[in-house]
Amino acid sequence: MSVYDKLKELGITLPPVAAPAAAYVPFVQTGNLVFLSGHIAKKDGKPWTGQLGKNMATEEGKAAARAIAIDLMGTLHAAVGDLGKVKRIVKLMSLVNSTGDFT
Repeated sequence: MSVYDKLKELGITLPPVAAPAAAYVPFVQTGNLVFLSGHIAKKDGKPWTGQLGKNMATEEGKAAARAIAIDLMGTLHAAVGDLGKVKRIVKLMSLVNSTGDFT
């Protein structure tokens, strides 16, 4: 099954690359490596804000993380033209805003 078949099965449509919020590019390719810029969660086209353990529940945090992952795949698709070409993800970094006592 191709990655696109799996996305379709999951009901996921890859979004276009989001316009940068500042002076940076969404991705850079050098040789066979592609580096993606950081992404923020968006809900209804606006930044998805909140803090886990304060005003955001775990399920909402999971939904925000899923939204970012889908945006990242859309950016990667734009960078390489075909997600089937991707052989490996070398590094993935995630930052989560949570209270000190959130587990």
